[in-house]
Amino acid sequence: MTEPAPLSRPQLRRMLRKARRELTPSEQREAARGLYRQLAQHPLFRRARHISLYLPADGEIDPRLLLRAAQRRGKIIYLPVLSAWPRTKMVFQHIRPGEKFRPNRFGIPEPRFSTARQRKVWALDLVLLPLVGFDEFGGRLGMGGGFYDRSLAYLARRKTWRKPTLLGLAHECQKVDRLDQASWDVPLQGTVTDKKWYFAG
Repeated sequence: MTEPAPLSRPQLRRMLRKARRELTPSEQREAARGLYRQLAQHPLFRRARHISLYLPADGEIDPRLLLRAAQRRGKIIYLPVLSAWPRTKMVFQHIRPGEKFRPNRFGIPEPRFSTARQRKVWALDLVLLPLVGFDEFGGRLGMGGGFYDRSLAYLARRKTWRKPTLLGLAHECQKVDRLDQASWDVPLQGTVTDKKWYFAG
């Protein structure tokens, strides 16, 4: 019997997006609580002062419990914001408690663009990234836009000081055995699900 052909990145992306979208609202709420339990008291989260998170879309695991906990602890929280020009650029912008958001061109809520409230990504302590798929070796499959990879490309040129810490956030159903990594893919230090941590070796 012949081995089935491996899935292409677009095929894998479709399959994993479907899996996370099929989680029920109650499963999503329980996953968000599980993610909070995994991260809220971890030293990486407790020590970080400048943290980037994201607002969930398309079935992504929801980090908003962590966002509110971080704000209560006096941490400074940033969200990724797409630049109007160039359209391929993404920046990290400080948000305030109770701030209102509006949908960007992908329908994802984000704050109104403000250069004065942005911070260079290398000056963040911790970036919690959304993803479509991951493996336990630091591989991340994103939505295909390359926004995080472009923002973090400088890390490939650094040999020693590597900041920020990059952690993917995901549902357990998004784990795959091994992702083929493209030359532009920026590896993660690990991925956290609602069930456990996967530190890249």
